[in-house]
Amino acid sequence: MSGVEGAAPPAEVRRARVLDLVVERGFVRVGDLGSAFGVSDVTIRGDLDALAAAGSVRRVHGGAVATVAPLAEPSFEQASDSFAAEKAAIGHHTAGLVSSGQSVFLDVGTTTNAVAIALAARDDLEDVVVMTNGLTIALALESAIPRFTVIVTGGALRPLQHSLVNPMALRLFDGLHADLAVIGCNGVHPDAGVTNVNLPEAEVKRAMVERAGRTVVVADGSKLGNVHLGRIATLAEVDALVTGASAPAAALAELDTAGLPITRV
Repeated sequence: MSGVEGAAPPAEVRRARVLDLVVERGFVRVGDLGSAFGVSDVTIRGDLDALAAAGSVRRVHGGAVATVAPLAEPSFEQASDSFAAEKAAIGHHTAGLVSSGQSVFLDVGTTTNAVAIALAARDDLEDVVVMTNGLTIALALESAIPRFTVIVTGGALRPLQHSLVNPMALRLFDGLHADLAVIGCNGVHPDAGVTNVNLPEAEVKRAMVERAGRTVVVADGSKLGNVHLGRIATLAEVDALVTGASAPAAALAELDTAGLPITRV
């Protein structure tokens, strides 16, 4: 594995990202923000106070709330329409990393769904076990049964993403190990690492990373440079990033400098 955690972003950059998170989620806690950005609660309180003074957020006990309506989380179907060709290319490449006889954690998401479609199309694969928390992922793999064994985690259903989260979702991972984890995300940043906008989903993603021999993150170019509330992994815990043609050159250079192996398809 490669990559290192870097210093916290400058105050102006961090505050802009904090504001994005407050608007995105409607409410954020000081402790969660401190963990996400790798700074103290005192620093985050200062950030929130500065944003409140500018009228961008409203301070409440334990955190802050948005002064405008939160951004709506796009549904799985809406997100599938964005960067569709790029996600298909990422899926094709990543599916090529899987060999017969391997076990795979396949995370929920539109890019990981492209991986599932490409895996199912590989008629050369035999005896592959795929464990997923995504109902759409499981259905995409159904045509590969019985060459594949498809295991769904269980848990509470998140309707927008058709994903399964706690309670119950993490119980499947107790005592399990997979050869490969393929993880989707909302952000890949040289300092903050791999992050996700939804905390319950981030917990499941994190469990996959911790129990896999190798972790590959799949993300279209729009995700690079972004930071969100739920930490999935540091860059040191990621073996490779597979991204697409839209990935900004500056973001790629920063991730490369941080030591993250990158494949751009």
